[in-house]
Amino acid sequence: MADKRVIAVVGATGAQGGGLARAILADGGAFTVRALTRNAASDKARELAAQGAEVVEADIRDEARLTEAFDGATHAYLVTNFWEHMSPEQEKQDAATMARAAEKAGLRHVIWSTLDDTRDHIPLDDERMPTLMGQYKVPHFDAKAEADRFFIDAGVPTTFLRTTFYWESLLGRLAPKRGEDGRLVLALPMADGKLAGIASEDIGKTAYGIFKRGDELAGRTVSIAGEHLTGVEMAAHLSKALGEEVGYVPVPFDAMRAQPWPAAAELGNMFQFYAQVPQFVTDRDLDVVRGLNPELQNFEQWLAAHKTALAGI
Repeated sequence: MADKRVIAVVGATGAQGGGLARAILADGGAFTVRALTRNAASDKARELAAQGAEVVEADIRDEARLTEAFDGATHAYLVTNFWEHMSPEQEKQDAATMARAAEKAGLRHVIWSTLDDTRDHIPLDDERMPTLMGQYKVPHFDAKAEADRFFIDAGVPTTFLRTTFYWESLLGRLAPKRGEDGRLVLALPMADGKLAGIASEDIGKTAYGIFKRGDELAGRTVSIAGEHLTGVEMAAHLSKALGEEVGYVPVPFDAMRAQPWPAAAELGNMFQFYAQVPQFVTDRDLDVVRGLNPELQNFEQWLAAHKTALAGI
């Protein structure tokens, strides 16, 4: 174990970091996992420890503690949770703190979980969608993209892993719902565009594939997805998985933005970006992703793995 390289995983009890931690543990290869979490006593942290992970308490807003937690590691996976605070400025501060800690600890290679800058495709003066907070189109995308520069400026060898829509969202607020006629409907603001989706577990598995390539992808951007599907195609797969017809209803973008819950405007803009910027899909070459993660799931496989959860819809 002493000669193995250590990957410090921020958010190891979350969706992305958890997938990476489990991939490292299952592989038993040249890497070991140091699971960073704010609560080492949580059930998920204890589960990782029982499986052989080194569990360390650290908060990404405590630079000194984070630097200490990185000490002795060679690699790190760095992710933030925008939805915890919904502040683009906090998002950028957290990324800057991680970049400084990574530089101080002398990490050889980090992966920063980031997203595309939507303003490269839909400028602030583009009236197709409203500008939010005065300077963003989709704040959680744009803030992560802006934060890329902190890793570049710190001189940390970084792979910029551009993620995408989690299919797990279809088990929550975006799950198919029954109409008054009793029929299931998948209502998404995607018009007839293709949605680049992925199983959250595959984000971590793909990140592990990047680390296993050595330094090959340091300094590069890798954009990922599991499959690109229209709403009609997703509804067809759901119909097969659930054993009953699921219809697709394309929700107008403005109707999504008008919903009475936090972040409705942001998510309306996000889906409009997905639907109206085809480059988001073309940038995500599924063959490249499979080369990094041969176990990459498509939507049908993800649905089969979540039959129990889907049965509760």
